[in-house]
Amino acid sequence: MMSIRSVMAGLASVVALGAFTPACGGKEYVRDSHDPSIDNAAMSTGLDKDDIQRMLSENLNNLRNAPIMDLWRTHRGADTVAVFPFQNETSEHIESQLTTILSEAETWLVDSGVVTMISRERQNQMIAEVEGHRNAVFNPAHVAQYGRQLGAKYFVTGKVSTSDERTDDARRVQYFFFMQVIEVETSAIRWQHKAYITKMVK
Repeated sequence: MMSIRSVMAGLASVVALGAFTPACGGKEYVRDSHDPSIDNAAMSTGLDKDDIQRMLSENLNNLRNAPIMDLWRTHRGADTVAVFPFQNETSEHIESQLTTILSEAETWLVDSGVVTMISRERQNQMIAEVEGHRNAVFNPAHVAQYGRQLGAKYFVTGKVSTSDERTDDARRVQYFFFMQVIEVETSAIRWQHKAYITKMVK
């Protein structure tokens, strides 16, 4: 019978061998920390990490210097803000990317320290209350009502739309990413900005 030490030594050898064995089919798996360039190439006409960072950076840098941010700074965190889902008005399946954008924008506002952010979990509960059923879907037409129910003074929302063009051998998708800050009480747009991204397959 093999000793426990022999079995462990054998397993260690197998693990070590596997670490140096090429992946099936000759493919090589690479981590971004080993090769930062793997994030550079576009893999589809959908939105990737680089696209999200570029669009958010442009919009949030504009918001940083907007009059509404100056107003929030003078109120020293007293203003309450909710972030509502960004709408997908494209033919692309980018819902998961929009969720990432939502989280990134929320984190940026929290880190700014100039407003008090309302928990998105609380938002989901309030949406269910407003819509009248437990698994309610966010309705853009009711955002002002959601905001009032939550006690938010402002809400941040946005949308992504596209212009999609094709030729016999190419396809180009131009993304337009809008963000807004809306005052709940008056429905006035207190800030709005848009960023552009173009993806192409040829």
